[in-house]
Amino acid sequence: MAIYNESARQALEDILYGLITWEKHPLDFEHAKQYVAEIRQASDTICRKSYHQNCSYNQHKKYGEKVHVYNRNGQTQWYFIYNWETLNRVAFVNKILNNYITTD
Repeated sequence: MAIYNESARQALEDILYGLITWEKHPLDFEHAKQYVAEIRQASDTICRKSYHQNCSYNQHKKYGEKVHVYNRNGQTQWYFIYNWETLNRVAFVNKILNNYITTD
């Protein structure tokens, strides 16, 4: 199970807003909703993973110990920063970032 804190839930809303108001190439609302749904689905798969990668970027380490990377397309990667509870197989998703705002 993936449990999203307020920051991660807000990130999903911000992504949706950003996609429909993007000056370079705004997406229609239904397409943007589907895009965000696919991001959420990718994050929900964390609990089925047998390997949980440690964060390597300092920016990510501020939000959790583990990272799951979702390659949306050739240009965009989404990083789900989370803490993993092994016993109950629960991912506490703390932050959602993409490669455009990840620094280090």
